[in-house]
Amino acid sequence: MKISIAQYRTILATYLKSQWRQSALLLLLLLGGTGLKLLNPVILASFIDRAMAGGALPSLIQLALLFLGIALVTQLIVVGENYLATNIGLIATNQLRADLALHCLQLDMGFHNNRTPGELIERIDGDVGHLSNFFARFIVDLVGNGILLIGVLFALARIDWRVGAALTIFALLTLLVTYGMRNIAVGHFEQTRQAHAELFGFLEERLSGTEDVRSSGATGYVMHRFYERGRALFRKDLKAHVVGTAAYGTMLVLFALGTILALGIGIYLFQAGAITIGIVYLIFRYTELLTQPIEQFGRQLQDLQQAGASLIRIQQLLATQSQLPESGEATLPATALPVTFEHVGFRYAAVEHGAAKTMNGAAISGETPTNNELVLSDISFALPAGAILGLLGRTGSGKTTLTRLLLRLYDPTQGNIYLGDTLTPAISMALLRQRIGVVSQEIQLFHASVRNNLTLFEPTIPDARILAVLKELGLWDWYSALPAGLESKLTPGGSGLSAGEAQLLAFVRVFLKDPGLVILDEASSRLDPATEQLLEKAVDRLLTGRTAIIIAHRLATVQRADNIMILEQGRCIEYGPRAQLVDNPESRFAHLLRTGLEEALA
Repeated sequence: MKISIAQYRTILATYLKSQWRQSALLLLLLLGGTGLKLLNPVILASFIDRAMAGGALPSLIQLALLFLGIALVTQLIVVGENYLATNIGLIATNQLRADLALHCLQLDMGFHNNRTPGELIERIDGDVGHLSNFFARFIVDLVGNGILLIGVLFALARIDWRVGAALTIFALLTLLVTYGMRNIAVGHFEQTRQAHAELFGFLEERLSGTEDVRSSGATGYVMHRFYERGRALFRKDLKAHVVGTAAYGTMLVLFALGTILALGIGIYLFQAGAITIGIVYLIFRYTELLTQPIEQFGRQLQDLQQAGASLIRIQQLLATQSQLPESGEATLPATALPVTFEHVGFRYAAVEHGAAKTMNGAAISGETPTNNELVLSDISFALPAGAILGLLGRTGSGKTTLTRLLLRLYDPTQGNIYLGDTLTPAISMALLRQRIGVVSQEIQLFHASVRNNLTLFEPTIPDARILAVLKELGLWDWYSALPAGLESKLTPGGSGLSAGEAQLLAFVRVFLKDPGLVILDEASSRLDPATEQLLEKAVDRLLTGRTAIIIAHRLATVQRADNIMILEQGRCIEYGPRAQLVDNPESRFAHLLRTGLEEALA
């Protein structure tokens, strides 16, 4: 796949627009350095001619000092150029990384299920990294080297029109060859970037599952697969670089021919008495300078090919659109939210070939089917504001999927879902997820401060509110033992916390969020009886004045439910007020109570 000049121009304009002052300063430095590069050979040629003519020593010393001074200033300009170019490249690539990360976070779960976190890391960081030099120097070097090329050809033409004409033809032919080879390796570098992404995805998955890999004796298998992916990357990378350097190798041959041409013309003119030995040197030096911009074009060609491969993948990622449209115009009351499902059906999209089924870095639960069957079928119910729904069913019956639809991690395949009187697609994602609080079995804790883990990086929540909730949930003793209070860092993944403490921290998040709808997805399944007792009163206060959906296996957990729904193979087989179902000995719920929820729903 080829990439057009317009695509390069668009991304440069987007990410360099805010840095036009730095880019202009970089261009000025480059122009100044170019002028000095053209001046120094003239000084050295004059030195040679004066020395050959037996010139006075003071005048030779002056020329030598002038030459050294200009060389020193040129090097200082190079340092300034490199500093500015690096700064421009880092700012542009970091902004592009931020845009890609935000874009991926806004895509639906169907997209993320088909890609491992490691692959996305490589797409966001690795691909963008190959654009750093493109952002930093491409346009500036293109302009600067173009000016240097024109300046050298003009200076050669002033020496002798024959020299200027011959080397102008040489430069044009070399540039035409360079331009013709600009896309020769883009496809190969694109394959290399994909191989990198696949290797990183493989590593991320296996390293995150180190405990299971080692305990099951699968280390040898994992290493074998690692070597296979490493070899595939090596072959593709080697091929890309071999093809990519073809243009550079071609130019080396052309440069040698150009040097021979310049020396041949210089010798001819010197023997004819048309020029001095100093001018012969000047022609030779200018020919060397002539090869520099052409060589830079060649290097830029290689950078451009790698940048083009990365840019293709970046644009493909940015072109990926979420399958969950939203109008974002509707509002929600700051009170308990009623929930309505109308004939809702849902099936997961088919997973792309070779993609891993993952959710938040872990395998999707048994509710995700291996085929394209409906996992929820014709689900209808109306949960009034402030009511509590107890959701029961065996593993894989569709309980968690139902709550994912409420959060709009997916949209239903059939039917409609309402919060209040509003269809969920008419509510912005930000508002929807602000008004719905979730506590699940798996708690994601970040390598960040306790404050940021509890507020999820929301800076407007006051410390006094956080401390009050910690006391309310019985976490004060835990908090008092922290070395730096709310600024204490939690280790990656929350290691060092008990399952109960991690679960309670998740409840703190929901308390601070103050949602209108609360979803507890097996929220107490990891708690020991003592810790669960600490939670019971807090849960009662949390659910007061809020609508709630509780997924549970324990009998005690559904005692507070107003309504009960039992799912089986994605269908609602029973729904009604809990008290009526308890009093009806023929109901499925009454049978579960007699049998025991833990045993019957295992």
